[in-house]
Amino acid sequence: MNYERYQRIISVLTARQTDLTLCLEEVHKPNNVSAIIRTADATGVHKIHAVWPTKAMQTLSHTSAGARNWVEVDTHKNIDGAIGHLKAQGMQVLATNLSDTAVDFREIDYTKPTAIILGSEKTGISPKALSMADQDIIIPMVGMVQSLNVSVASALILYEAQRQRQLAGMYNNDTTSLPDDVVNRILFERGHPVLAKVAKRKGLPFPELDNQGQIVANDAWWAEMQATQDE
Repeated sequence: MNYERYQRIISVLTARQTDLTLCLEEVHKPNNVSAIIRTADATGVHKIHAVWPTKAMQTLSHTSAGARNWVEVDTHKNIDGAIGHLKAQGMQVLATNLSDTAVDFREIDYTKPTAIILGSEKTGISPKALSMADQDIIIPMVGMVQSLNVSVASALILYEAQRQRQLAGMYNNDTTSLPDDVVNRILFERGHPVLAKVAKRKGLPFPELDNQGQIVANDAWWAEMQATQDE
């Protein structure tokens, strides 16, 4: 990879927010999933979480191909497990839900570790998820409709979170909060995609990269990479 691309990837990874995430509860329409992932990437979210119906889970590999390369998706079997996982990381869990206790989404402090639950297009957030959430939030509306498309709602909330975090200097760190092995994996996969595919196919570890983005590997690794399938 050239140095400019290496620097660009480093810049993106440095801004990644590892303690800001979304949890999709059976959001199954591919166009919505795609738009949500794009917004997550644009606002610096490193990973989102999801509970999908079986058939909808199969659409993930076909949605938002570009952004999907940069935003990781953890799939959970049920919403209990997903929210439990997020709370174990010390995150405040917010549910987009119109209720008597709901507050304007802009009143939330998003500089805290935060997970936002987004419900199914058809049925919304499940009663179980609502019971486990720490706070309901709403997007105020003065028109006839009482809800927004799920991807639009996610964009509004994430950009408010980005605004608050930007003011707090949380995107201006000198180093990334991602573990070194994750950074190296992403740099190799996105900077050397052809070699990454070969290494995965052969079960070889990804080598380290120098501060120019070039591969640092011994002769044995290169020999394994260049060996034909018949050898």
